[in-house]
Amino acid sequence: MSNGIKCGVAGVGYLGKHHARIYDSLDGCELVGVLEPDDDAAEKACGDYGCIRFSSLDELAEACEAISVVCPTDKHAEVALPLIRNGCHLLVEKPLCVSVEEAETMLGAAKESGSILQVGHIEHYNPVMAFLEEKVDCPRYLTVERLAPFQPRGTEVGVVLDLMIHDIGIAMALISSPIRTVDAIGVRVLSPTEDIANARLVFENGCVANLSASRVSEKKAREIRVFQDSGYLSLDFMNQTGHLISKTGATLEKSDVPVEKGEPLALELEAFVQCVRGAITPKTDGVFGKTALEVALSVTRQIQSGW
Repeated sequence: MSNGIKCGVAGVGYLGKHHARIYDSLDGCELVGVLEPDDDAAEKACGDYGCIRFSSLDELAEACEAISVVCPTDKHAEVALPLIRNGCHLLVEKPLCVSVEEAETMLGAAKESGSILQVGHIEHYNPVMAFLEEKVDCPRYLTVERLAPFQPRGTEVGVVLDLMIHDIGIAMALISSPIRTVDAIGVRVLSPTEDIANARLVFENGCVANLSASRVSEKKAREIRVFQDSGYLSLDFMNQTGHLISKTGATLEKSDVPVEKGEPLALELEAFVQCVRGAITPKTDGVFGKTALEVALSVTRQIQSGW
């Protein structure tokens, strides 16, 4: 659609190619092109979606209004900053970057240029999260387990910044209270940083979140349980299913959760495009991304101090 928002993707590897696919299919969007160092990945994206390959960040910024940054985490700031300073609106995959200093620089640049900065905390766009936001009112305890098989990609950061940061963001959004203490442990298995981690976050309001993440598991899982006075919820982010146990007098009643299924990445990019179109602050904006990063870095420091 030639009169839609002109979109681009910086990095069309494992995840970035899906950003390209979705922009190509979204109403009111035109996938103009991609920036990708790998010739095969760039050629495939351009062939699949009839878009062009840019040779520099300046070319990408010149041609596109809304851009997904889907390169390795340690390159996020390096790629995002020139685009922000050129006035582009960005969706930067999570984590926002690798340090608080980088995050502050990115937020400052976005404020100065009037750019929208959304961080790809994808579970916040998962229909499961919409259900949780509606049903969780006064959580006392929550536990989240996120497991994935080992992939060499993503190992430029530890499992806390790679996977657990999703659940840090979820816990912060559902509990809505400052974090009082962090207690964490982690183990290296196949990479130089932690591959398995557990963190116990205690919030000012007394709620406790117990988060477990592994990227050396034989199975995949993304499950959450939330306990509150009215009962408890058990939900599966991956399969978008779950159940609710409610207290009725002295008995417990189990009911299936009516989750309206949808592709979280498509819902996330749709929300991003709507924010660009309407100059709206994203649900997971740069400030949210920076706060989740600060907690994740605090968990990481505690893990590494025990090695």
